[in-house]
Amino acid sequence: MLASSIEHADFEGIERLALVTGGEIASTFDNPESVKLGHCKVIEEIMIGEDRLIHFAGVEMGQACTIVLRGTSEHVRDEAERSLHDTLCVLSQTVNDTRVLFGGGWPEMVMAKEVDELARPLGRNLMLSMLSPVPCKPSQRP
Repeated sequence: MLASSIEHADFEGIERLALVTGGEIASTFDNPESVKLGHCKVIEEIMIGEDRLIHFAGVEMGQACTIVLRGTSEHVRDEAERSLHDTLCVLSQTVNDTRVLFGGGWPEMVMAKEVDELARPLGRNLMLSMLSPVPCKPSQRP
C-alpha cells in the first residue's frame, strides 16, 4: 500500500477527491488507524500549458471528471465557465426528468407544419385564407 499527501490544495478539491476515492479528510496523521483511506489505481502529475495538475484514474466511487478551462483572458474563461455551468445544469435536469421541450422556435415550427399539412387538401384559396393572419380589431369602447 502506498500513501500520499497533497499540499497547497483548495478545500473544495480535497472534498471532491475524498468523495470519489472513498476516503476521509485528515488534517493530521496523529492517529492513522482511525482514518479511512481512499483508493485509486493511478496517480500522475500532468502538465497542461504551464500548469502542473495531479490526475487520478481508477477511482473507487465510479467515474469522476475534471474539466480544465483555459482562455486568452479572464473574461473568456468566465464566459466559458458560465456556458459550461449552464450545460451541466441542463444535463442534470434532463437526467432527472427526461421529458424535453425543444426551444428556439421548435413548438411554433411544429404547429406551422401541422397547419400547412391540414391546409394542403383544401385547395389554394382556402389554404391561403387558413395560412394568412387574421387582423384583430381594437375593442370598441362606448
